[in-house]
Amino acid sequence: MQFLRGGGGGAGFGGTAWEVLRRHFSKKRAVDVRRIKPKVPKEEAVAISGRLLQILTDHGPLTVGNTWNHAKDAGIDGLNSKTHMKILLKWMTGRRIVKLTCAHVGNTKKFLYKPYTDDSDASKEASSSSGSSETNKASAPGIGKYARAQLKKQADADAAAAAQLKKQADADAAAAAAAALQ
Repeated sequence: MQFLRGGGGGAGFGGTAWEVLRRHFSKKRAVDVRRIKPKVPKEEAVAISGRLLQILTDHGPLTVGNTWNHAKDAGIDGLNSKTHMKILLKWMTGRRIVKLTCAHVGNTKKFLYKPYTDDSDASKEASSSSGSSETNKASAPGIGKYARAQLKKQADADAAAAAQLKKQADADAAAAAAAALQ
């Protein structure tokens, strides 16, 4: 059984397999951020997350501390504490509203929250706005629910504007035809 421990003179497959298993089972399981509860009713969580998203878009990528300072200054109703804000930011991360990035500054790391954007998929989505919602989901798998809903609203507004322009053009053509007959 010496070969299972990696001894005996050769590298051996047994030692490598044990190392892989040890590394695999020693890792903590990742937190499923989609299942995080925001500790407030959903309507209130959506309202608070909208204000936090506005802060992040206005002031750029922010650390948790800086986000909390801006949130205190903004006086967001329903936001109880910094811990509550962290829970809401994790909830927003799970819903792909905000993104957590790591910036290396010298020997330290800064974790920054910024609004979730996926420019390449969003531009493809906007250019093919005449497709159905199933094709939109398939063409943009990296876009979150919130961004997909915003793009769908924009596509619907564009389609409504195009229909209105077509209706106006038809009415103008009919008026021109009636004027030509008289």
